[in-house]
Amino acid sequence: MVSTSGKATLTRHRHDFRLPIFDFRLKQICILDHKSRIEYQQFHRHAPMSRPSATDPDNSNGKRQKRGVPEGLWIQCDGCKATVYRKQIQQSLYCCPECNHHFYVPAKARIAQLLDEESFEEWFTNLLPKDPLGFVDKKPYKDRLKEEQKKTGLTDACVIGKGYMRGRPLVLGLTDSAFIMGSMGSVVGEKLTRGIEQATELKLPLVIVSGSGGGARMHEGILSLMQMGKVSAALGRFHDAGGLFISVLTNPTMGGVAASFASLGDITLAEPKALVGFAGPRVVAATVKQELPEGFQTSEFLLKMGFVDRIVDRQHMRTEIARIIDYCGA
Repeated sequence: MVSTSGKATLTRHRHDFRLPIFDFRLKQICILDHKSRIEYQQFHRHAPMSRPSATDPDNSNGKRQKRGVPEGLWIQCDGCKATVYRKQIQQSLYCCPECNHHFYVPAKARIAQLLDEESFEEWFTNLLPKDPLGFVDKKPYKDRLKEEQKKTGLTDACVIGKGYMRGRPLVLGLTDSAFIMGSMGSVVGEKLTRGIEQATELKLPLVIVSGSGGGARMHEGILSLMQMGKVSAALGRFHDAGGLFISVLTNPTMGGVAASFASLGDITLAEPKALVGFAGPRVVAATVKQELPEGFQTSEFLLKMGFVDRIVDRQHMRTEIARIIDYCGA
């Protein structure tokens, strides 16, 4: 209620206090009951309830400061171009709620999606990358490693260990494209090889989720190229021992990873519209100098050509892998 003099007054009606508030956003007086006032304060808790003064340290120039949307709160979907709330994507297993586009998933989140809660035991955490060549491009390789470790919380691009999937024991390995594009250095190759050998010894099924946009890590030279053969040889011994290897291809799976262990699975699964190949589409087109089929490096095209056994949505991946393990009697 507002008096003729322009001053706000307080009115009481049936134990319901109606409080006048001048909203500087709406530039008008709003009359709110007690409950609505609380909701208003909660909604505008970051905004002052009165006009800021010139002596306010956050408003030293006497002008009202605009408050923007916090950075990273919203994400634009690469599939449908919709602007989606980040938390909603995370609650949907990092999938777009509008078009089911599959976003990048951090390594720890991927483990939580696939394995039973608190069942994962990480192996070989003491293996740390070195700089044998003293390599320098835009920055020294040593500095790059420290930055990537701080950014991702990982020691290198690979995580491997033992866990349970719907009560079934297995060895799970994965590569994370956030760490130097998931490129395969000596530590990645060594972790995977040791994990495969442990799976052979323990007679457990092996699942490797590939998410590598890079191939062999150029910063380590020939030592990184050796890992392709080393991991493939370990998988050969695992196969001879009767082990089950399920390879899961995610976006992206490229370079030396696609050319080695990612393509050697007894069963090869892939997420929808995952980019899978050795070199990028532009490089391939420039090399062969001819027109290529549209989407020839997507998981859908590879399924048609027989390279992939099945495309599985992220929501069903855990159930599908567990079903395959049961079917194969591993």
